[in-house]
Amino acid sequence: MSHEKKLSNGKILSREELQHRVAEWRGKREAVTLANGCFDLLHVGHIRYLHAAKKLGGKLVVAVNADASVRSLKGEGRPLIPAEERAEILAALEDVDAVVIFPEKDVRALIREIRPNVQAKGTDYSADSVPERDVVIECGGRVEIVGDPKDHSATEMIRSKLQRRDS
Repeated sequence: MSHEKKLSNGKILSREELQHRVAEWRGKREAVTLANGCFDLLHVGHIRYLHAAKKLGGKLVVAVNADASVRSLKGEGRPLIPAEERAEILAALEDVDAVVIFPEKDVRALIREIRPNVQAKGTDYSADSVPERDVVIECGGRVEIVGDPKDHSATEMIRSKLQRRDS
């Protein structure tokens, strides 16, 4: 067993391992909720989002963008924290049942693989603006918007810190 998995209590999974874990949960009639994001610089908005997602019921799977997809979404210099470390931090949270790193820009392929009952998205989305909404519905799930208002942003925190430093 790798050092990473020891620290994560077996919560950090490959895509294949996640499919097997989800099948085990479904065999026990557990619902599955999927949350996803970059999670670069974990902040209170992330914690509130994940806690609200867990409250939707069942097992909470958190999909973390791989480094290259974070860079394509957020720009050069990002992520600040490598994907494996972001996954380890998330796996340490009580509300999180499994973590998977994904290379794509969105979670459509992962949704097709695990068919979550719910995809939880943050309040920077509306139910109609979730990019993967069509695939969630196609797979028999629903989209829920959870968490507090989008008052916290790692991108804004970084920008603000750099502006203060440079002034």
